[in-house]
Amino acid sequence: MDNERFQSDSGQPSIEIFDITIMEPMVTFTDLWITAVCLFALLKLIKLNKKGKVHQYMRWYFGIMALATFLGGVLGHAFQYAVGLEWKLPGWLISMLAVMAIERASIMHAQPVINKKFGKFLEVANVVELLTFAVITFSTLNFFFIQVHSAYGLGLVVLPLHFLVYWRTRNEGSRIFFLTVIFATLAAFFYTSEIGVHTWFNHLDVAHTVMAISMYCFYRGARKLEVLKSKDIKEEKGTFGEAVRDALKG
Repeated sequence: MDNERFQSDSGQPSIEIFDITIMEPMVTFTDLWITAVCLFALLKLIKLNKKGKVHQYMRWYFGIMALATFLGGVLGHAFQYAVGLEWKLPGWLISMLAVMAIERASIMHAQPVINKKFGKFLEVANVVELLTFAVITFSTLNFFFIQVHSAYGLGLVVLPLHFLVYWRTRNEGSRIFFLTVIFATLAAFFYTSEIGVHTWFNHLDVAHTVMAISMYCFYRGARKLEVLKSKDIKEEKGTFGEAVRDALKG
């Protein structure tokens, strides 16, 4: 075996199964772990069969993310030596569609508590942002821009919209969503700081584990998202601090 050919950037050793080389086996496994959680969430939400665009977009989110992480694990890690770096792109670009879907779900859910023109602006920005980062990522083959896209989508769209919904309505689904986004930032921390537990559970494995837990939490939040009605919007929403305290108390 050509050791240089099968040397991963993360430093995790390759293994052989039935004479087939698997690069970064634990990274591949933890990627597929996310896939499994997303498929579980998708099947459960399909069975739940809640109506409306919000739930439709959330089902798309889990389905698309399942495909993205499967391709990421298989092409981007396990068999990268065989297909080349450019085959990381399918998983990356499809994951951007997933982020777009959860952004869209959040925008739709927040419609009753935001200005209609602002809501339309967010819908257009949602598409422009996706196309812009997709072109940049395709041109550079740099995962950094996937991170920026996710940070924008989750941090500047999903989190504030769901916090606003929670503040105005105390909707339990939105509480879970914005707290999950905050928790999910740990994935970016471990990825960029390259802090891992062991060679066989490195920073990518830790980041993937955080993502898998986040996916499950998003699923729990999605189950509790209800179509907001005018009667759900509280006249006395309280202060920002009170909303934060209520959210942390659960």
